[in-house]
Amino acid sequence: MNGRDVYGREHVAVLTAAQAAGVDREARERFGVADRVLMENAGRAAALVLQRLFPEGRVVGVVGGGNNGGDALVLLRTLRAWGRNVAWIRAAARTPDADLLHGFDVASLDAAAAPAALASASVIVDGLLGTGSTGAPRGATAELIKMLNESGRPVLAIDVPSGVDPTTGNIPGAAVRGDVTVTFGWPKQGLLLQPGRSHCGRLIAVEIGFPPLAPARPLAAVLITPAWAAARLPPRAPDAHKGSVGRLLVLAGSRGMAGAAALAAHGGVRAGAGLVLVASAEANRPVLQSLVPEAVFVDRADAALLESRAAEAAALLAGPGIGVDDDARATLERVLAAAAGRPTLLDADALTLVAGEKSGLERLAQSRPLLLTPHPGEMQRLSGAAVEEIRAAPLEAARELAERVGCVVLLKGAPSVVAAPGEPALINTVGSSDLASAGMGDQLAGTIGAFLAAGAPPRIAAALGLFYSGRAADLAARGRALTPRDVADHLDRAFAAPGPTESSLGLAFVTFDQPPRW
Repeated sequence: MNGRDVYGREHVAVLTAAQAAGVDREARERFGVADRVLMENAGRAAALVLQRLFPEGRVVGVVGGGNNGGDALVLLRTLRAWGRNVAWIRAAARTPDADLLHGFDVASLDAAAAPAALASASVIVDGLLGTGSTGAPRGATAELIKMLNESGRPVLAIDVPSGVDPTTGNIPGAAVRGDVTVTFGWPKQGLLLQPGRSHCGRLIAVEIGFPPLAPARPLAAVLITPAWAAARLPPRAPDAHKGSVGRLLVLAGSRGMAGAAALAAHGGVRAGAGLVLVASAEANRPVLQSLVPEAVFVDRADAALLESRAAEAAALLAGPGIGVDDDARATLERVLAAAAGRPTLLDADALTLVAGEKSGLERLAQSRPLLLTPHPGEMQRLSGAAVEEIRAAPLEAARELAERVGCVVLLKGAPSVVAAPGEPALINTVGSSDLASAGMGDQLAGTIGAFLAAGAPPRIAAALGLFYSGRAADLAARGRALTPRDVADHLDRAFAAPGPTESSLGLAFVTFDQPPRW
């Protein structure tokens, strides 16, 4: 694994705090797995991760009163058995049963000794608050969190960084900034959403003996991992030809906006569309034929030709740079009518044009497989919710619009999420702030369009476009100088090498391993 690689099994579920509590309860009551067994497994797994990442020096655990505190004590006892110098700080009036230490020589310190103890540590274990904690930490707990953050020592958080809401990712008060978070069973939803994600550091999920999730169990989401994406790439037959792997029509670019059309078309070409047709303003023809010679140009003002090409297409992408004036609206309506029944992706200006016609959008979704790809500002126009609300609860915002319209919604952000009626949301696991550049959305739309044209359902096409564009960006590795064309031009490498097949930790119980993001 390089510094940007993410590892995950093909099916990595994401749970809310309530769902995680339900799994824990079911393990005890239905399957007879004792709390103590889960705690032993959790503590030992976290100890193994810590030993791999921080093999030397003193380890000091800050131990609260819940199960997280018990997990931390097992971790410390395990490390002591391996010869490490360890100690624990009693951070609650009622701490876990000291019998968890089995009489091992693990120094016990009260909170007054915390400053000196933390200063003596090479690594700190956060076992303060768990997934059952709500609201802002108060009093001595908040003060200890501040000490951890100011210690200058690496911090390994148990299950969830203390102070981070495990469902929403919101931070109502003080919160630990972890360098590594070892979460048990499955990633919690709030650990993947901002601002909670930025407090996790490297996020590692480990299996500790929970029963497998039943297929019918409701899930908050599923992660788009390398194994998940690779298993869903549209196959190509040995005798495939350009007509059999997808004809994509891209309606993009008003006069002076040839760049948006070029980036979308180039994304479609590099993602493997059999044929890309780009319908744009006639003034853009020389630029487009120069920048994307593989694409066939269609004058969008030629109504008969445009309608003919739309009817022949396997999929339609409409929106990048088309404008929002009356001419753009008429052109969009014409091409949508001609492409009835075809998988359709609406992006950028097309979203603005349809935002004020809620019932029209629902009718459109009834006439074809429909995918909307808004950023938060466009989502505000589509849903009526404030941008701040959308960013605070992206999964809920995407789900609400998808259910209301009856379509697939890809809400762009950090992370981007995909929602569809009756399905778990999909959360992207790759990409970084390097993608914060004009034109990246156009490239992404073209990439997704190619998957639609190849026959991928909209939910899968959106997820594949997100994953492989993010993976290509990581492979390009140009930092702040990354351009949309860099991303598109690395898609072939991304398809060939989607990511590692195992965690660099080399521990079989690791199910997900993601470096710090954004």
